[in-house]
Formats: sequence, structure tokens, C-alpha cells
Amino acid sequence: MELERTLDSAAAPARTNYRWKVATLIFLVSFVAYMDRVNLSVATPVIMQEFGFTKIDMGFIQTCFFAGYALMQVPGGILADRFGLRKTGTFAILWWSLFTALTAFAQGKFSFAAIRMAFGLGEGPVFPSLGAACYKWFHHDEKGKASSAILGGTFFGPVVGPVVTVALMAWLGWQGVFIVFGLIGAVVAWSWHKYTRDNPQDCPYVSAEEAEYINEARDANAQKAVAPWKKLLRNHRFWAIGLQFLVVDYIMYVFLAWLPMFLTEAYGLNLKSMGFWTSVPWIALTFMVFFAGWFSDRLAMGKNSERQYTMRTATAIAGISVTSIGLYAASQMASVEAAIFWMTVALGSLGFCMSATWSSVMSLGGRFSGSVSGWINLWGNIGGVLAPIVTAFLVEAYGWNDMFAITALFGTLVVVCWLVVKPGKQLLPEEVSANK
Repeated sequence: MELERTLDSAAAPARTNYRWKVATLIFLVSFVAYMDRVNLSVATPVIMQEFGFTKIDMGFIQTCFFAGYALMQVPGGILADRFGLRKTGTFAILWWSLFTALTAFAQGKFSFAAIRMAFGLGEGPVFPSLGAACYKWFHHDEKGKASSAILGGTFFGPVVGPVVTVALMAWLGWQGVFIVFGLIGAVVAWSWHKYTRDNPQDCPYVSAEEAEYINEARDANAQKAVAPWKKLLRNHRFWAIGLQFLVVDYIMYVFLAWLPMFLTEAYGLNLKSMGFWTSVPWIALTFMVFFAGWFSDRLAMGKNSERQYTMRTATAIAGISVTSIGLYAASQMASVEAAIFWMTVALGSLGFCMSATWSSVMSLGGRFSGSVSGWINLWGNIGGVLAPIVTAFLVEAYGWNDMFAITALFGTLVVVCWLVVKPGKQLLPEEVSANK
């Protein structure tokens, strides 16, 4: 009998863990997406000198990307829900990679602006697709780590991006940077199409046992549908989760669009030193989002898993508070080392708000997580639209230090919004989600 049980056990297929390979691919997509954003910021001093652009000109060019990106957030979420994460993600990655490469051929302010807007339109559906992938591919107790795969790639891109961009510029010139990144994006699009499916049970690399585990306590065969937007738009919590992310992303995009220029002008750093120091705050942010995701999932596995939702609110509020303190402190520092220390504290702490937001997408949106992701990213990228141009105006009017001090005040709105969000309660009742 013992031998028989041993043979039966040996014959039974082991449960695969393919979902974590999908998590790696999610990380890679968001990593390349943000590498493609930060390369323009790093190349900004050289491009400004070559074309005679002002800060307002570069703010306008950066804003055009975010305008296109923001416009495609809700449509991108609808596309991800309607056509599936595989097709939508593949098309979006190919589109944005094409216009990344075309950036190398821009000849003036308006051609730069048009190409960057088209780039933004193409990248718009990507993060709704990644949000849908996190919902479809991971067990409900793994939401924190799944969302950290998105955020980790998002914030590791600006860690590596400045160093890689500076190296490529020295080798190929600023135009070569965009062509190389465009080719990398095409490879990522192929990988996404080959190795993902809309549902785990349809993937040849996933065992039945893993698919059953992933889909525990939810309907894996629910039909694709468009979210009931009228009901969502009447929900004040839906507005609160969006508005807080406007401010959170605004602050992040101030770093993304202007930190290289700030270090060059305020502290006189050369291109190589600027590339190194620019990466430091993003290292902290990358670490913090992974830590926050792990911590969230640890709470979910405890005896009282509901406390994870209370902790998301608490950590988001604490995170934005420390971010505001760090921004103000950085604005008062005379040395680059002290300024970068406080910039690192500020951006790292912002990771708690990011993690809380994206971990809440699945609990708030349920089967319409793609649309909720699109809504959040719409508001976040309204912040992205505002950050480059508003920052340019504030710097021109008041200087770099006062600009950071003013930005620190915006965190108050985030605190108010998180008191309203209540991330443990789904935005739509189950019967509405099921029956539309």
C-alpha cells in the first residue's frame, strides 16, 4: 500500500508556478516603458542645446506625451476588458516602441511634441493590461506582490535608464538612444504575446492545479464585458482613488521630468555625475514598493486579513506625509549630497502610496480591474500632463527650491482622499459586477 501511494504521488502532476514568470514579464514591460520615458529627461540638456529649446519648450514636449497617455487611459482600460490583456498589451507595446524610435528623427519643437504625443497614446493601454493581468493571473492573497511587479519595473526603469542613456549617448549620440530602445520594445512585445494568455487555464505552461489555485473563490470563466461606467462615476470613492493618484503621480513626474535638469543647473553636475545621482532616489522607490507589496500580502495571510485594507490607508497617508517633509527639506539643502538624501526619502516614501493604490485596484474593481486601472492612470497622468509644464513655470518664476517647497504642499489632498477610499470594499456590488 505504501508503494502504491508513492507511485500515485509520483504520477500526479506537480502544481506549476508559471504565474511568477508572468510576474517577471509584467515587471519587464513596465521596466522598459519607464526606461523609454526617462531617456528624454536625461537627454534634455543636450537636446535643449542642439535645438535652442527653453525649459518651457521642454515642459511642453513632455506634457504632450502625458496628454496622449492620459487620453488613452479609460479607452485603454475598456480595450483591456473587451479584447483581453494579451492582444491589447502586444499592440500597445509595439505602438509605443515605434514612436520611441521615431523620436530620433524629430527636427523641431512641434515634431518632438507630435511624436511624443503619439508615443503616449500607444503606451496608454499598457498599464490597464498589466492591471488586468494581475487580477487574472494571481490568487487573491498575492495581490500585493503582483502589483509590486508593475511598480517595481516602473521604478527600476529610472534607476537603470539614466546610466544606460548616458552610455548610449556617448556611443551613438542622443538619436541612437531612441532607436535602441525602440528595438528593445519590439522584442518585449513579442515576448508578451508568446508567453501570456487572457486566462491562466488557457496557457499551455500552466497546470490545472495552478489554474485552480489562481481562480480560487472567483469565476475564472466570467465573460469579457465593459464596466458599467455610469454606476462607477456616481461613486465618490471612485473619484477619491483617482484624485489622490493625480497628486501622487504629479510628484513622481516632477522627479522623472526635471530631476536631471535640477541637478545640472542647481549643483553644476556634469552628465556622468548627473546620471548617477538621478538614479539614487529611484533605487529607494523600487525597494519600497516591493517591501510594501510583501508586507501587504503578509497581512492578507494573517488571521484577520481585513486589516490589510486598513493598513493600505494608513501606509498611504504616512507615505505621502513623509514625502512632503522630504521635498521641503530637500529644498533647503546647500549640498548635492544632502539634497539627494532628502529626495531619496521623499521618493522612496511615495512608494507606499503607489503600492496601496495598485494593491487596491483588484479589491475595488473586481472583474473590471482593467477599467479601474485605466481610471486611476487617467488621473495619475493628468498629474503627468501638469507636472512638466507647471514645474517649468514655477522654476522660471520662483526658482528650483521654492518649486519643491510648493510641491510639498500638494500632499494634503492625498491624505483627505485616502480617508474616503475604503480599499477593502468593492466599488460595485457583486450582483452588479456579475450581471452588469
